Amino acid sequence: MAFATVNLEKAGLVKEAPVGFSWTTFFFGFFPAVFRGDVKWAILMIIAAICTFGISGLVFCFIYNKLYITGLVEKGYKIKNYSGNKALIEAKLSMKLK
Repeated sequence: MAFATVNLEKAGLVKEAPVGFSWTTFFFGFFPAVFRGDVKWAILMIIAAICTFGISGLVFCFIYNKLYITGLVEKGYKIKNYSGNKALIEAKLSMKLK
């Protein structure tokens, strides 16, 4: 389980995103990206898994949650609130929280 969560909002739509290690990606590979609607990363994870015989999954479980949050921010989502240690979240995401 991730050590914190961040809630992001855009036009009334709120998405909750975990921060830190992605256990769901560790156990289920690209499926969490599919269920979150993150098609770009799901396709890249599938291609990487095929090319590396699944070893890339060990890398993605460490970085996927950050990629997901960064992608949402780039799409215009704003950080509404968070749960967890603010300093650790900012360090892990490499961005400032309000």
